[in-house]
Amino acid sequence: MGLFQSFDIAASGMTAQRFRMDTIAENIANINTTRDEKGEPYRRKIVTFEEKTLTARSFEDTLSYISAYRGNGVKVNAVHEDYETDFIMEYDPSHPDADENGYVTYPNVNTVTEMTNLIDASRGYEANVTAFGALKAMVAQGISIGS
Repeated sequence: MGLFQSFDIAASGMTAQRFRMDTIAENIANINTTRDEKGEPYRRKIVTFEEKTLTARSFEDTLSYISAYRGNGVKVNAVHEDYETDFIMEYDPSHPDADENGYVTYPNVNTVTEMTNLIDASRGYEANVTAFGALKAMVAQGISIGS
């Protein structure tokens, strides 16, 4: 694994976790959005990651990649809308979006779940910052030893 590849791996983790935190912030910001452009309540978004893969250029490259695994970092795979969690129904007949029975359909965003996910994402970000800092310190130490 190359020196700069290590920095790229830590940086990709920071970028992915930052995107996840932005998506969580969007979920929290839309917790009371009862109607979007389609006329439906806001639907919670979930970010999924996958490993960055390097495309092998030859059969020999493919064999060497399999025999000696090299990490390549992480990337955002997709942003999915949450169809598993039900919308929240609340009785409020004075609300403009209330149905004929007086119930308003609120987004399927739970503040506790979002804050837990935000803590998880921020810890992942911190871990990547720590790894990046350790790599930087090792490089600086290596340069000082070499000179």
